[in-house]
Amino acid sequence: MSLLLKDRVWSMEAPTAKRGVYPLHGFKLGLYRLPIKFEDPDEIKSVHDGLKKAFEMDMYADRIFATYRWTEQNLDDPDAKGYQKVELSVTVEIVTGEVVDIIYQIFPIEKFGDPNWVKDYRKKADHFAKMVIDTILRNTILADKLVSYFAKSEKISEVVAIQKLEELTPLAKIVLGAKVKPVESTEDDTEEDEGEIEVPDGAKPGPIDVDYKSKMKPSASYDAPEHTIKTWGRKGTGNGIMGVWGEFVSVDYDICVADGGCIEACPVGVYEWFDTPGNPASDKKPLMSKEPDCIFCLACEGVCPPQAIKIFEQK
Repeated sequence: MSLLLKDRVWSMEAPTAKRGVYPLHGFKLGLYRLPIKFEDPDEIKSVHDGLKKAFEMDMYADRIFATYRWTEQNLDDPDAKGYQKVELSVTVEIVTGEVVDIIYQIFPIEKFGDPNWVKDYRKKADHFAKMVIDTILRNTILADKLVSYFAKSEKISEVVAIQKLEELTPLAKIVLGAKVKPVESTEDDTEEDEGEIEVPDGAKPGPIDVDYKSKMKPSASYDAPEHTIKTWGRKGTGNGIMGVWGEFVSVDYDICVADGGCIEACPVGVYEWFDTPGNPASDKKPLMSKEPDCIFCLACEGVCPPQAIKIFEQK
């Protein structure tokens, strides 16, 4: 049994689900709330696309639906007299936003043509729903978000946080390639050609503009080995104008001169060097590859000579 049961908000028996759940209307409802933020359209689409080989996937507004189907038969021999079979299913719904709600509803068996000969229907449907939930939480970008949440809230290492997630999702099936890289741009947000970008002669003056999220346009994310790093104000595919990288450990790379103070000062090893040839401020930068590990000590922010860093504590 999935240990996520202990995080259930409510369970109910009713003809119509609470919260106006649409388009599902069933009888038995299980609802789990996860304290993680999940509202980036590209990340949401990555969950939908990454699990297409495992489940029947669909999206509606701010929700993702994963349907698992199975077959019941009353006799082992399809040619035997009185043989019957029925296709059954259960759907898990992920409601995205400031928190994540995961809902599943078990319809009455009569919905599938009154196959009263099916044994343990509710038990099986409940089990399969939990298997779908565990598979989603183990294989998609939600796994990274939960590991980060556990590490910060319980002050444990990433390794221990991963073990905790695995213990909480014992029914998970392993789906290779489920962490689809989010789409980096759309036709409405096409990057400029390199020749059209006016590159400055050197580093721009600091400090970093702390209101960059409202003043700069979100740009293509950078897919680091352990973490997808969000960026703002990045232009083109080169490094002429790199903008601000990092949602919580934020560095304006057009101010950064790569003195290395932040790498030396960080007690938990958030940064590592990576090459940025062509950037007028410096040809390498401190990449916040382990941004979720930040403990918000502000050491890096305090030692940065051009004041290119701003740390935003996650609430």
